[in-house]
Amino acid sequence: MPFLNSNFSTFAFSKTKDKFMTADKNIKTALISVFHKDGMEEMLAELHAQGVTFLSTGGTQQFIESLGYKCQTVESITTYPSILGGRVKTLHPKVFGGILARRDNEGDLAQMKEYDIPEIDLVVVDLYPFEDTVASGASEQDIIEKIDIGGISLIRAAAKNFKDVVIVPSKAEYALLVDILRQKGAKTSLAERRMFAERAFGVSSHYDTAIHNWFAGEQ
Repeated sequence: MPFLNSNFSTFAFSKTKDKFMTADKNIKTALISVFHKDGMEEMLAELHAQGVTFLSTGGTQQFIESLGYKCQTVESITTYPSILGGRVKTLHPKVFGGILARRDNEGDLAQMKEYDIPEIDLVVVDLYPFEDTVASGASEQDIIEKIDIGGISLIRAAAKNFKDVVIVPSKAEYALLVDILRQKGAKTSLAERRMFAERAFGVSSHYDTAIHNWFAGEQ
């Protein structure tokens, strides 16, 4: 009898785990940090229609508001302004905590409550145009300033926590998100989030390779 009970418990746990792993996750808050603002209109309209809250900085925030949508500033959460000539904007525990927190981890959830960290369910990034800057014949200083730090960090953090967070790592993925929003609303499956994460690490790998190749060519 104990053997049967053990099997039943294992089976019940497995079913519960499978249900959790395949369950859709709702998108309630989106952090958007992009260099190029074009091509976002359709995605923003769909997210807004689904009641998603926007969070952003600087020019991206101004662009979102210019379309008539409310957008909370990252600064209002972190209490820090953009500093060092824009080199530091999103690099803060309240931002990365909101992305990296595991929604099924009681310790993580307790710390989010303790430190007033908001959940961030969607991250949209369009990195600084490093390769285009190099190709333009820009100065070394201009090229260095186009090495994205915050954006690439956001991509990696959101992709790492794909079980809970959607990462849209470049303009090439906007249409994919729009299709999902139109088909099923502001929610994604684990398979969809994993697909976006795969693309995200592809974007970060290509970006870092381009930077490495430039440094190697300068030596």
